[in-house]
Amino acid sequence: MDNYIIRTMTIADYDAVMVLLQMTTGVTLRDADSWESTLRYLNRNEGHSFVAERSGAIIGCVMGAHDGRRGYLQHLAVNKHYRCFGIGTALVNQSVASLKQIGIHKVHIFVLNDNHDAKIFWAKRNWELRSDIMLFSYCDDNYENA
Repeated sequence: MDNYIIRTMTIADYDAVMVLLQMTTGVTLRDADSWESTLRYLNRNEGHSFVAERSGAIIGCVMGAHDGRRGYLQHLAVNKHYRCFGIGTALVNQSVASLKQIGIHKVHIFVLNDNHDAKIFWAKRNWELRSDIMLFSYCDDNYENA
C-alpha cells in the first residue's frame, strides 16, 4: 500500500493518536499520556515521533525519545485494517533514523509481557529480547497511573 505518508507528529495529532492507541490491543494509556505530558514529550524530543496518515486520517504512530545516550520508542501502533503493509516498520525506521542523525545508535522499546503481537513484530525485525535486565519504576505517590 503506497497511498499513505509519514510525517512528524505534532500536538495537533494528539486526539487522533489517542483514539488509535485506545483501539490498539496491547497498548496501555496512563495519566502520563495526557495532552500536557505529550506536549512536553514532543517538545523535549522534537523530530523523533511520527504518524502515518492516509486520506487525512492517522493510521499509525510511534513516539521516539532519547536521554542523550540511548533512544526509546513508545506507543508504536498501526490501525488493524492497515497492518502487514510495512507501515509499522516504516514508522520505526523513520524514528530510528532521526535518532541516528543526532548520534543515538542504540534504541530500546518497552513491550508488555502479554502483548504477543508486539513480541512477534520486534522479533521479526531482529530486535533483541533482553533477559539480562529488569525494569524498576519509581512514581511519586501523588501521581497515579504513571
